[in-house]
Amino acid sequence: MTIKEAYKKLLFQLYALYQEREAANIADMVIEHISGFRKIDRILNSLSIISIDQEKKLETITQQLLLNIPVQYVLKEAWFYGMKFFVDKNVLIPRPETEELIEWMISEIKNENLQILDIGTGSGCIAIAVKKKVSLANITALDISETAIKIAKQNATILNSEINFIASNFFNELDWNEFPIFDIIVSNPPYIKQSEKINMNKRVTEQEPHAALFVPDDDALLFYKKIAVFGKEHLSRNGKIFVEINEILGTETESVFRQYGYQTQLKKDLQGKERMIKAIKI
Repeated sequence: MTIKEAYKKLLFQLYALYQEREAANIADMVIEHISGFRKIDRILNSLSIISIDQEKKLETITQQLLLNIPVQYVLKEAWFYGMKFFVDKNVLIPRPETEELIEWMISEIKNENLQILDIGTGSGCIAIAVKKKVSLANITALDISETAIKIAKQNATILNSEINFIASNFFNELDWNEFPIFDIIVSNPPYIKQSEKINMNKRVTEQEPHAALFVPDDDALLFYKKIAVFGKEHLSRNGKIFVEINEILGTETESVFRQYGYQTQLKKDLQGKERMIKAIKI
């Protein structure tokens, strides 16, 4: 089987689950993973024959994809901020909109000698991306999941980023005494209401970790409240909080920080959705 034939066969099968453009993107990722050829190289080598082992690997991957498992979990990799991260079902798949949060945060940094805290680090993608851009910063990243912390540490090692990872329940305020004062807090916390689940793709609701996604309808802003309280004690004067938010709860989330005395700015993403907030301790 040639690379071209393998690509067409996979693409045809993916059409059962995906729209044309998404199917093509996934097929590109898989064939690159199998063959080692990027898209342009694959075109130039379209008549190259893939090995029997590569055919078997392609078949295994295809069967997993047809079970509605996200391609990132199937390949055990996700690209974020120009870097390849290891991911599995224990951590969220990094999203492009989170890159926008990082860009906003980095644009506000004037002095690299900062103490930065990443709350709910998951795969470590935010902490590692920030460290790559702000190399002198001392970054601490925490997550309640010890498995997630192991994955984050693995990614930091592979990507040569020195970060202090901690397995900790952020809601346990008794642990807060162990933390220093930070100049910046960044977080992409759980913010999707349980009632929103019905309208979401099953690849998300049935595959990605619910603890990192969903919050109760009657207390949808609980993470932002905790972050705001934590910041009052552990954020330096004029320190900043950068958080990703639920696009339908922008005003409400902003109000949480204002109630605790922060100066706030609500920002839209590139799609025009209210997806980020900056809160300044004054």
